[in-house]
Amino acid sequence: MTTLGIIGAGKAGMVLARLAAASGYRVLLARSGDPAFIPLGAADREGGITATTVADAAERADLVVLALPLSAHRTLPVSALAGKTVVDAMNYWWETDGIRPDFADPRTSSSEIVQAFLPESRVVKAFNHVGYHDLEDEPRPPGTPGRKAIAFAGDDAAAKVEVAQLIDDLGFDPVDAGPLAEGMRFEPNTELFGADVDAHEVRAMLARFPTSARGLVVARARGLA
Repeated sequence: MTTLGIIGAGKAGMVLARLAAASGYRVLLARSGDPAFIPLGAADREGGITATTVADAAERADLVVLALPLSAHRTLPVSALAGKTVVDAMNYWWETDGIRPDFADPRTSSSEIVQAFLPESRVVKAFNHVGYHDLEDEPRPPGTPGRKAIAFAGDDAAAKVEVAQLIDDLGFDPVDAGPLAEGMRFEPNTELFGADVDAHEVRAMLARFPTSARGLVVARARGLA
């Protein structure tokens, strides 16, 4: 049984924990502070979810999902996450994270910033572009017509295989968006962000990114225009 660590016990973290537990994962759900304040309640009625500390989840999990505010990534235990696949499900929200020119810089994706902070981890961007309501309501078995899809991006091939399997296990079709830098294609202010669509449409939206308003901004910033 794979142990999945989820750091962040907000709405998205709770939904991911429930989906993973229902799919047969052992889930360690963590937040800053006392894990006794994680409101498992009905979420763990079927078992499989354990509230714990961030350090414990990072240490014991086989695979770790980051579902906390992006600005909190620098509180993560770097050494405990070394050598592990880390799924970045975070987004930059100035209302939560404050005004951060580094996070808003179109020359880099937020996941590349996370990867730089976790140099010995294999960071893969995923789960950030789907709302928690859709995550909760849309899981379907593989092969179901119209099954919704989730994009992922990363630089490590083996880590991407792990994350694609997780996406599939949780009830969605995985769509490979390319290297980690391409996580920019499904960050906030892109066509794909917030979309609840199948794999065909996800691929189409990713392909249209370079000619979109955001894509042109990124291209100019990166000297690609």
